Amino acid sequence: MLAYRHAFHAGNHADVLKHAVLVAVLRHMNAKEKAWRMVDTHAGAGAYALEAAYAQKHAEYRQGIEPLWSLPTLPPMLSDYVEQVRVFNPDGGLGHYPGSPWLARHLMRPQDQLRLYERHPTDHGLLAELFEGDRQVIVEHADGFAGLRAHLPPPSRRGVLLIDPSYEIKTDYAAVTDAVSEALTRFAQCVVMVWYPHLDTRESAQLPQRLKPIADAQASKGWLHARLTVAEPNDRGFGLLGSGLFVINPPHTLHEQLRLMLPVLVRTLGQYAGAHHRLEAAAGL
Repeated sequence: MLAYRHAFHAGNHADVLKHAVLVAVLRHMNAKEKAWRMVDTHAGAGAYALEAAYAQKHAEYRQGIEPLWSLPTLPPMLSDYVEQVRVFNPDGGLGHYPGSPWLARHLMRPQDQLRLYERHPTDHGLLAELFEGDRQVIVEHADGFAGLRAHLPPPSRRGVLLIDPSYEIKTDYAAVTDAVSEALTRFAQCVVMVWYPHLDTRESAQLPQRLKPIADAQASKGWLHARLTVAEPNDRGFGLLGSGLFVINPPHTLHEQLRLMLPVLVRTLGQYAGAHHRLEAAAGL
């Protein structure tokens, strides 16, 4: 499936949740001098213009990053994330949105590495152009699931894996669980972040339930599951209700950071009275 373009959704509520957690995870990785490697299986274009036609078609950022942009007080994790978006907009306005690759590159140190996969030819071209000549970044026009074997584990034995396909085809759900199992088999200490869309479908509801036993059996430091629900199903049962993140081997600080952040996202980004969040963890976390 090569039709999906993240530019239509840049800066929406799902990006807010995913990228706030990514920034927190990489901050934690930077607490130790030893190098880390991040692998992004579905990297997209890396950066997005919010005034472009793609982003303006549905203007999803207006119910995502935009409401947070001017809030005077935010929980620390959310404040750090918004600050990264501000850095990406040096003129002070909210005209552009950074994707996961840019956020990761901005937080990298000279010893760290970034490995990016993107199959869509247009987005791959934009991504390759963004990091042209950067020796710490490798951009691959290939299947990110198939590329895990080449990059995990890194020599430093410190790494982050971000898995966030479009899920436009149902086989993505099985591919995600297979990729997580393979990654943990090769590298049990890897911090694995799995983003998924909260939809009114069986596949969406079952994904975190399928990831829990894999993490329980193979991960060294447990798991966290955070889900944000901002919209209610329409009459046809379609539409993005929110999104979730399943984090395996999470930083020990992440649970408390999410506990403080998620209620703020519900209040700020919720689109109906029943907006809510879920936060659960493996036993002992």
